[in-house]
Amino acid sequence: MAHFAWIDSNNKVYQVSVVNNSDIQDLPFPESEAVGVAYLTSVHGSGKTWKQTSYNGNFRGKYAGIGDTYDATSDEFVSPPVVDPLEE
Repeated sequence: MAHFAWIDSNNKVYQVSVVNNSDIQDLPFPESEAVGVAYLTSVHGSGKTWKQTSYNGNFRGKYAGIGDTYDATSDEFVSPPVVDPLEE
């Protein structure tokens, strides 16, 4: 299985979708990304930005979660900062 993060115009992760290996032609990353994006576009329509993410954190820093940010400069997903409610 391959995992893809839909990121919005602010580079925030909006959704994470799972794609079968057969739908990415069993290709490894990074070759699988373009094939997966084409598949997801056929399913969800155009106009969405998809980035492949690694469930094991093997690439792009970490597995993307909803609310994370994609940092294009470092090509990584970044978790939002943890806010300590006692410090507010």
